[in-house]
Amino acid sequence: MKRKTHKGAKKRFKVTGTGKLMRHHSKMRHILTKKSSRLKRHLRKATTVSASDARRVRAMLNL
Repeated sequence: MKRKTHKGAKKRFKVTGTGKLMRHHSKMRHILTKKSSRLKRHLRKATTVSASDARRVRAMLNL
């Protein structure tokens, strides 16, 4: 039987050309007034998935 991709993971993670997994930061949806401009600027950028979580994410994406 074919394995299905986890649709939640598919929407949240992207694979780079070199095979790394990218994700977005949390804490950018609401209550932004008390957060500094520097923090908000850094949270806008995507970052790589940690090595400890990458294996699970790959399994959900069938990579």
